[in-house]
Amino acid sequence: MRFEGRRVVGGRAEGSVLASDRPVSLLGGVDAATGAVLDPESPIRGERVGGRILAVPHGKGSTVGSYVLYGLRKRGVAPSAILAAKAETILAVGAVISDVPMVDRIPVDLLRTGDRVAVDADAGVAEAPGLVEKHVVTAFLEREGRVLVVRRSEKVGSFRGKWSAISGYLEGPDPEAHVLREIEEETGITDVTTLAVGSIVQGREGNTVFTIHPFRFSAPRGEVRLDWENVEYRWIAPDELTSLDAVPKLGAAYRATQG
Repeated sequence: MRFEGRRVVGGRAEGSVLASDRPVSLLGGVDAATGAVLDPESPIRGERVGGRILAVPHGKGSTVGSYVLYGLRKRGVAPSAILAAKAETILAVGAVISDVPMVDRIPVDLLRTGDRVAVDADAGVAEAPGLVEKHVVTAFLEREGRVLVVRRSEKVGSFRGKWSAISGYLEGPDPEAHVLREIEEETGITDVTTLAVGSIVQGREGNTVFTIHPFRFSAPRGEVRLDWENVEYRWIAPDELTSLDAVPKLGAAYRATQG
């Protein structure tokens, strides 16, 4: 899978990812001599950044942290590249003065420690050959202030028994036309009106990244008639979506349709 971001510092690197879903503090959070992560709140505490592709949301703490990265580079224990969601001052300056390749605007939440990644910071891209991207459409049907959710059957290929909106793998160039077909096939409802087309949401399960195209529709009438893909349905309040045993990013996909 290819991630496209923005060049901060050019260069190339390839290796194993060290990923954190929390910002990294270089001053005090990383041992300046060994590159070991010391921050007790970090999910990568005890790991060493040297020779790894460090993937973090952004840096935090004192701007002196930039010089910690410079010192790590001088000692040969700096990351081989940095991927970030946001290139704030600490990481950006540190990467510049240390000549560590860096790309930001990368969805680092999709990366896991141990992933193999090739970074071409000159082009602002990172390639993760072990990840496969699949595009799906998801439809949220609304009626009288409630949202339709369905529980997936044991016969489907993924997320068996999980709650979901009406969804399916995207086939063809027109997501909205495809999602309308999915609605009719999975519910029997044909009387719908488009309320919103949401921005794309991505979630990961195993080595698959699901790129979700979310839609929200008004469905004021029509009896729900499930096909083989789902075994149960409910009309629930939108704030109940996050409490379900659901497919990845169901709540985030719904929020993406809220404008």
